[in-house]
Amino acid sequence: MSLSLQLPSAGGDLFQYTLRGTAPTAASPSRAAGQRVKFNRIAYSAAHVVADPRAAADPWLQCAIDWDATIAYRRHLWSLGLGVAEAMDTAQRGMGLDWPTSLDLIDRSLAAARDIPGALVASGCGTDHLAPESVTSVDQVIAAYEKQMGAIEKLGGKLIVMASRALARVARSPADYEHVYDRILRQARQPVILHWLGDMFDPALAGYWGTSDADAAMDTALGIIAANADKVDGIKISLLDKDKEIAMRRRLPPGVRMYTGDDFNYAELIAGDGLGSEPTHGHSDALLGIFDAIAPAASAALAELAQGNVEEFHAILGPTVPLSRHIFAAPTRFYKTGVVFMAWLNGHQSHFTMVGGQQSARSLLHFAELFRLADAANLLEQPELAMLRMKNLLSVYGVDS
Repeated sequence: MSLSLQLPSAGGDLFQYTLRGTAPTAASPSRAAGQRVKFNRIAYSAAHVVADPRAAADPWLQCAIDWDATIAYRRHLWSLGLGVAEAMDTAQRGMGLDWPTSLDLIDRSLAAARDIPGALVASGCGTDHLAPESVTSVDQVIAAYEKQMGAIEKLGGKLIVMASRALARVARSPADYEHVYDRILRQARQPVILHWLGDMFDPALAGYWGTSDADAAMDTALGIIAANADKVDGIKISLLDKDKEIAMRRRLPPGVRMYTGDDFNYAELIAGDGLGSEPTHGHSDALLGIFDAIAPAASAALAELAQGNVEEFHAILGPTVPLSRHIFAAPTRFYKTGVVFMAWLNGHQSHFTMVGGQQSARSLLHFAELFRLADAANLLEQPELAMLRMKNLLSVYGVDS
């Protein structure tokens, strides 16, 4: 089969594109034998959910999940040695996935992980069952966090304390954030991962930590961590600013990790610079949405890094960065569409339908460029299938390829 098709250009014309057709880096012998991959970084992939397109539900109003396909993808991630950050924004939390369905997802994911030795799961805990406009006090925010904390911990889950739209709405000063997080952290049964999501990912989180000044916000977050260091495993920051992440990483208390959420600069942040007073502060660990889309490359690269093969790590992961920058291009909050598109191209789900109808959030030109960049990064696991599916999408948009 000829691996060629017509793709639209930015000017609207079609051009002939021939795929490289190079599959992702092959599994290492240990992975092929079913052994757990050993990394020298903790690596979570924030995982997407698979919608059920045959459900009798209005996708703008109701969550209809294909549970078999959704859990199968988590098994795929675990098989590659990656942990799963569950029910996060990559799973469309706050953009179609509601709290009851999120809790069901967490329950199913934790149950599936029990069958897999060493499988990591950390689960998003937030306040999204509240309508932000209905909240008038920080005490309501605390109660909302406590509700979700209790439900997840009852299942045996590790918490990722997500940034709260409700808190961003009602907090009047950094002291309000300090009050809320102190109350929450003191109650946690085990160390949690904090979550600082920039407003490029969610405009409702603008001014988080009580200020629009990022450096002052960092001071507040670091103060909260220092006051509760025994209850904080680490913090994930998604500001798409590597210098701010590095600066914060070097100031963390001993034993507290930086989990990069920088989908633009993850390769160099994970590799690290070796600086900092603590061994774990010379690099970032990972909690990334892009790892869902580039899982085979992420696994292979991390395995090379664990062996001290830094050049090979960059050789594998470097080509994925242009793809990630495209998927996470502004409006960044629509990156989930690209993540699910990749899963469909690679045969991990039978359709390109999303919770909330979010498959419509990006243009055909965006998908065409994503397809080309995925091929350039050797991320099309089944090139023939990916080409056929891309042709099918083009035909839906009236393009005869």
